[in-house]
Amino acid sequence: MDTLSLTPSSRGKLGRWLLGIFIATGAWLFAYSQLTAFADWLLNALAMSRQTQVGEALHFFFYDTPKVLLLLTGIVFVMGIVQTFFSPERTRALLSGKREGIGNVLAATLGIVTPFCSCSAVPLFIGFLSAGVPLGVTFSFLISAPMVNEVALVLLFGMFGWKVAALYLGLGLLVAIVGGMVIGKLHMERHLEDWVQKIQAGEVGQAAHDGMAWVERFEAGTAHVREIVGKVWPYILAGIALGAGIHGYVPEDFMASIMGRDAWWAVPVAVLLGVPMYTNAAGVIPIVEALIGKGAALGTVLAFMMSVIALSAPEMIILRKALKPRLIATFVGIVAAGILLVGYVFNLVL
Repeated sequence: MDTLSLTPSSRGKLGRWLLGIFIATGAWLFAYSQLTAFADWLLNALAMSRQTQVGEALHFFFYDTPKVLLLLTGIVFVMGIVQTFFSPERTRALLSGKREGIGNVLAATLGIVTPFCSCSAVPLFIGFLSAGVPLGVTFSFLISAPMVNEVALVLLFGMFGWKVAALYLGLGLLVAIVGGMVIGKLHMERHLEDWVQKIQAGEVGQAAHDGMAWVERFEAGTAHVREIVGKVWPYILAGIALGAGIHGYVPEDFMASIMGRDAWWAVPVAVLLGVPMYTNAAGVIPIVEALIGKGAALGTVLAFMMSVIALSAPEMIILRKALKPRLIATFVGIVAAGILLVGYVFNLVL
């Protein structure tokens, strides 16, 4: 809509919205930049140290909770506005059929440049779903974002060389692309929670309309935040609380003793050990280095790393609000199979 054709009252309302968004964006960026300082301050206020297990767990909770909530709020607001331009039907038409494979590749590639842990990737995953992006494509992103990001690649390159980093990149992308395509072919949209299905079907929120005023688009974004964040935030708190409780409790000596190259069962056991834990690539790679230094096989340790950052229990708790158990189980099974393949390939060729 041409702003020159707006009435003075409408222009005033639009101006207030733009000013509010400008201030809110500045506040969002400032808050996001101060997450570590905020967590440090809260811990100091409790007279606790990160050198203790309890202190480290609390610091993790104080840092990750506002981070994920900020990401969720910002992304959902933007996706709510985007949804007013592209109806779910139009979006699905652009990314379905012949283009679905390309969509999986693009989503997995996007995951490389988004340095999110698994729980931080969930907000964008939900945003994709709410904008009508096909289920399989969204899963390609959800798998790739925590597992194959530039932080992991740079650290692997620095510690183990370009061959290991390149092989990890190729196999990780393969898992994300193929895993998303398999989930897409299974047509499991009925296993999304009802409120997500309604959003995808266009029953919730503003319908797409080319002539919609910007004020209406902003209002649609705000309604999107209320609808989604209002439903998901308790699951986010529960998931991050679980992650904080187990953060830092990694028995390296015990794990190194069972991650040998010769035992066929070492890779699946490593994956099972990794699922209950929760950290990001930057947090788990020093553990990987320590395990390698204690004699563990590289492929087995990388399978452990992938399961920690792509199949964490806290991530499953958060996803449970948007996905039904059968879809979560399918996602876990497909990704776990891919991770097992990566572990065995690394142990075979290196």
